[in-house]
Amino acid sequence: MKLLKPDPIGVAAEEPPKRSKKTSAFIKKHWKLEVGIVAVVAIVAGAVFYLIAQNSAGEFGLISKTSNDAKPVYYATLTGKKVGGKAEETHAVTAIMIENSPDARPQSGLKDSGVVFEAIAEGGITRFLVLYQTEKPQLIGPVRSVRLYYVDWLTPYQASVAHVGGSAAALNLVRNGSYRDIDQFFNAGFYWRATDRYAPHNVYTKFELLDELNKAKGYTKSEFAPWPRQTGKAAKEPNATSIHVTISSELYNSLYTYDTASNKYLRSHEYGGAHLDREQGQIAPDTVIVMKVNQSRVNEDGTRESIETSGSGAVYIFQNGVVTEGIWAKTSREAMIEFKDSAGKQVKLNRGQTWVTAIPNSSGNVAWQ
Repeated sequence: MKLLKPDPIGVAAEEPPKRSKKTSAFIKKHWKLEVGIVAVVAIVAGAVFYLIAQNSAGEFGLISKTSNDAKPVYYATLTGKKVGGKAEETHAVTAIMIENSPDARPQSGLKDSGVVFEAIAEGGITRFLVLYQTEKPQLIGPVRSVRLYYVDWLTPYQASVAHVGGSAAALNLVRNGSYRDIDQFFNAGFYWRATDRYAPHNVYTKFELLDELNKAKGYTKSEFAPWPRQTGKAAKEPNATSIHVTISSELYNSLYTYDTASNKYLRSHEYGGAHLDREQGQIAPDTVIVMKVNQSRVNEDGTRESIETSGSGAVYIFQNGVVTEGIWAKTSREAMIEFKDSAGKQVKLNRGQTWVTAIPNSSGNVAWQ
């Protein structure tokens, strides 16, 4: 055997085996084929990895996905609707109390909003907790006072709270330093009283002012667990095209008519006709939710309505022309309310406006056909 010269550390290396002439010739002749095979394997592996990553993306509307042209797509955390950039996904949420007495109608800013919670405030009169994130109507109102159960619903959203005073229990909570309180009492320059309506039904605001106020206070971002969302599609066999919600009396009971073309529910009052936004026309949520709650009256600073917001109860979810019956669940003031089907799985809500009405177990009702 022929020995090579010692390597740098003094150990003789064995001579590498020689390739046969046939092997060398084959490699020389087919090297392009080998390179091609390696390239194909790399492409297939990359494609498999991409599909796995896409399929494992979250279903809650907060995780950005990538379209075929590789441009990122972003979704608002509040509504699941597409937005223009990543910063908009966690744009600050603002919660505004808007009244619903006949003297307040037609309201402004209701149609162009993200989520609405509706409940009885007093004497059977309903009031709306209206949440905005990327929606920016320039006339909103009439703005009214807040109640404790509305604060319970808005707490998970890390939202600013726009209102004009409130019940003693609600004010003690929102003024404890843990909330983004933008009460009109302390920020009068960011609200005004309209001259075409009489007090207390005439306080208005707009996002040109509220954005300025939020920015000045450092309220520029809201982070919270979103509801699971889906892109709505009209059902082939709808079973809930007409909804009647009994909450107190005909002045405040609501009717919804399903519109197949828009895949939305047109909202009306049982007495008074179509529920109109003064600037934008008839209100038409993408999803209507009716939940049954325990409601009673308590003595605070006078007689107040009280709603049990933590716990669970029956819920009816209307979207795409069909109804899903299940339960609502909320474990604490800080926890996001969840809507689950009869199997206990969270229901995916259509992207867009979600309207949630809380009706008393003792007297409320919902019917559909």
